[in-house]
Amino acid sequence: MAGNVASVMTDLETEDFHLLSGVEHGMRFSEWVDRGKLPEFSGLTREEVDYRLGRCLERKLVERKTIQYEGLRLRFAGYDALALRAFAKRDTIDGFGAPLGVGKESDVYEVRSYRSLALKFHREGYTNFREVNRERDYTADHDHVSWFYTARKAAEREYEVLEALYPDVRVPRPEDQNRHALVMELIDGVELSRTRLTDEQVRPICSAILSEMASAYRLGYVHADMSEYNVFVSEDGVTVFDWPQAVPTDHENARDLLERDVENLLGYFERKYPGKLGDVDVTSLVEAVATDSFDGLGSYAG
Repeated sequence: MAGNVASVMTDLETEDFHLLSGVEHGMRFSEWVDRGKLPEFSGLTREEVDYRLGRCLERKLVERKTIQYEGLRLRFAGYDALALRAFAKRDTIDGFGAPLGVGKESDVYEVRSYRSLALKFHREGYTNFREVNRERDYTADHDHVSWFYTARKAAEREYEVLEALYPDVRVPRPEDQNRHALVMELIDGVELSRTRLTDEQVRPICSAILSEMASAYRLGYVHADMSEYNVFVSEDGVTVFDWPQAVPTDHENARDLLERDVENLLGYFERKYPGKLGDVDVTSLVEAVATDSFDGLGSYAG
């Protein structure tokens, strides 16, 4: 999706972005924006709106629906274009590279600046908006919530957490954030789920991840979605990524979420490397992680 947008960015003109921004502004108030209000929202004349709208529809940046009026709304591609333009204007990125991972809730691409970076577009709610809207606490108090609002809040949350944790926790270094997208350090490593560890590596790698979780808790956050898909393993150690669901440690469910994270992590190692962790005292382990007294898995595993 974003790769397609990158290919048309050079074709877009300043007035096209005014039109996209106008639709974005209107979506703050309703899911479908009345076409008659676009001159006011975009600052363009009616004639210019007609022309720019045709260009944006042709490039699949917006979509149209006839209800009681002619309504327009951004496609995610249009939202991508607005974020990419903001990053380019701030000199955060100057080139678009290959996809690194495309999933249900995010798309990640390599981008170029003075070095290679990773660009993550949040897609929360795109395929199952009602479920995400119900589960994510940052959407709970709003009567009108769009896919785009949910995705933007997820990006803001993740960027905020990365800024709070880096560099004391092994997380990607945050670079910039705009709308539903964030730019961060490109991590050199292999996803834990795709890594085959030797028997001698299992405990040290698990201990390293638990140590990062303990450091994050000390700094005020629980990951709340820990799994083998959110950890990179490299020769330098481990990096924990994908933090949009993180909750502060003063959250009423923080301790339960920490326990779930620990159990998910241990469960993965036990399934893939049965018996290699030993008999773990989970209660004592969770307490150690929460009190920043974790000193290695050996103290909690027989």
